[in-house]
Amino acid sequence: MSQSLPDESRINTINTASLTYSPRQIIQTAWIVIAVFMLSNAPTSLYIHWKQQFSFTSGTLTLIFGCYILALVITLLVAGQLAGRLGRKKIILPGLIAALLACLCFMMAQSVCLLLVARFLTGIAVGITVTASMAAVVDAGGEGRKRQAALIASIAMVTGAGLGPVMSGVIVRFLPHPVFTVFTVELVVQLSAIALALRLPAAQEKMAEKSRPLRLPSIASKNIFHLMLGILFFAPGLTATSMMLSLGPVLLNRFSHASSPMIAGLMACMMFSVAVGTQLLCRKQPIARVFYFSGAALIVAMMSIIFTLHGGGVKTIFIAALAAGAAQGLGQLGGLTLLSLNIAAERRAEANALLNIGAYIPAGLLPVVTGYLIDLTCLSLGFTLLAATLTALSMVAITLLVVQRRVSLY
Repeated sequence: MSQSLPDESRINTINTASLTYSPRQIIQTAWIVIAVFMLSNAPTSLYIHWKQQFSFTSGTLTLIFGCYILALVITLLVAGQLAGRLGRKKIILPGLIAALLACLCFMMAQSVCLLLVARFLTGIAVGITVTASMAAVVDAGGEGRKRQAALIASIAMVTGAGLGPVMSGVIVRFLPHPVFTVFTVELVVQLSAIALALRLPAAQEKMAEKSRPLRLPSIASKNIFHLMLGILFFAPGLTATSMMLSLGPVLLNRFSHASSPMIAGLMACMMFSVAVGTQLLCRKQPIARVFYFSGAALIVAMMSIIFTLHGGGVKTIFIAALAAGAAQGLGQLGGLTLLSLNIAAERRAEANALLNIGAYIPAGLLPVVTGYLIDLTCLSLGFTLLAATLTALSMVAITLLVVQRRVSLY
């Protein structure tokens, strides 16, 4: 029998194994994830509108997106620990309040500054969601259904990410006052999530270490390989979808003359629909195979970007988006499943935080660098360098997986 660390023997953990939730409770908890991720990508169809209204550059456009990533990463540093100490519910509710405030800021935005504030608040909400809310979905599955619950949590994330832009795209295309209408709908969605969050069970027990000062998230040394492998596959896919969300409308406008917000929203929705579809198709596959598929999809996405730059047109832009969605969806599924199967429940939110920190930092920095590089040089050079960087990262991940194949992923 393995020996526990001395500190761990003094910790009263939340006994999630004893909690028996119905499938309805799992779905209700997953709706909280969907709601927040709807808000995270709802602005996609409005970026061109704001770009014309406020006359900002591609660099500023990606900076707005990067502000969201910054808030998300900062939140991830503490949200996982707080969710483990205080219980999921006490952390989820402030995140949803931040989402409500973000909606109000978007509705009132008359300058880039307020857009930055709105995106920062959205980042806080998403940071809490990918730790506490997604961990709550896995908790709701119980110890016997961790793999299935991790799949539902992952699908909820990409479903919300896809619904947001298509909803906003349809509103921008067919309804007046698009900004006000989009975020009025989002207010209603967030209020519904708050109503469900209020019904979540409180933590059965509080951890004895709650009085200790907050620290950087951490995991046991035996799980470092699992975490690094998840990051190496999740990060390139997430960066690819972030690029398509922030700069995809620019590609559509420049290379296909399809500048309609509805087309940009449809592309984003299809991208995340593919992410959901590939997760469902591969849910029973070995984790190693899921990772291989993710790496291959990422390479296809980057090659499609290169073809777009050399006259590929709207078809190759959509192929790039669909392949990027598959890369993110499978990388995320593999990473979440790997952690959920190998890490105890009381450290799961913290592990989710580390996975997302590792993935969102490049997803925020690389598109911003690309945006400013486009402003300084040209669009083709910026996208080519980004495509080369992500392809290289994917090749490193695949190589590591091949070299370490003797290491069990379960």
